[in-house]
Amino acid sequence: MIRIGVNLAAGLGTPGSGNLVDDLVQVARTVAAADVPVGWLPQGYGYDAVGVLTAVAREVPGIELGTSVVVVQPRHPRVLAAQALTAQAAAHGRFTLGLGVSHPGLLEIYGQPFHQPVAALRAHLDTLLPILDGRSVPGATGAGSDPADSAVPGAAARVPVLLGALGPTMLRLAGERTDGTITFLAGPRTIGDHVVPLIEAAARDAGRPAPRVVVGLPVAVTSTPDRIRAELSTEYAGYAQLPSYRAALDRDGLPEPGAIAVVGDEEAVLGQLSAYSALGATDALVSLAGTAEERARTLRLLGAGRLAL
Repeated sequence: MIRIGVNLAAGLGTPGSGNLVDDLVQVARTVAAADVPVGWLPQGYGYDAVGVLTAVAREVPGIELGTSVVVVQPRHPRVLAAQALTAQAAAHGRFTLGLGVSHPGLLEIYGQPFHQPVAALRAHLDTLLPILDGRSVPGATGAGSDPADSAVPGAAARVPVLLGALGPTMLRLAGERTDGTITFLAGPRTIGDHVVPLIEAAARDAGRPAPRVVVGLPVAVTSTPDRIRAELSTEYAGYAQLPSYRAALDRDGLPEPGAIAVVGDEEAVLGQLSAYSALGATDALVSLAGTAEERARTLRLLGAGRLAL
């Protein structure tokens, strides 16, 4: 069984109220009404994903909400912990924090070089994870050393954390210290032969539960799959040049990023998603693609009770 989530920022359109938060709340309502159990929101350079999902959590009950992903380097871990715990309190336990380290050429917008990203993430987790788990930060003294100093009344006992991980070192870190990974532009070979074996072995060696493997995929129920693939190759062209995504596409033998799309009629889409489940993926993070009619058709298929994998 694979758990379905939808990217709230891609493919659903926006109501056009002129207020981004109001619009994303309405998008989340549409996802919830379709009986899709999870809504994901990436972090861009404008809105704050954790803040938006805090608002969505208050307005749209019942669905899980998660970031996919928040870049850690520009945020102090105590600040991010406070944001995540506040979101968890608003969501009454339905919030998941997805984290990443961005890419060379993109992180610099925050005035920080892309330097030793894994080391930066490890140091961030050293402070962040204990606070999210309600524990003392190792080595902390004075103000903030007591877990009660960082507690947010109403937040669940812990906030699940996932890492945007594709490389071996990041996957091992995700398995050793967090609840799993979120991928993007990773096809069947990358998931089955690389991501799942590495992260599961790391979690097992660390004595942790089996990790969550959230596979980010563009999906369209359509009668013209080649058109969707061509459109996505254009839309994702910039992403495909980033080293980590290019390596994943090359591992899968996919020269164009659109080739990763899950497309076809309802039966074909279900079969392709089922194949990811068989490889060890626990979740599909779906970015709806195609025309408005195709996106609506896809969303209907993905709803709980209609997706039997």
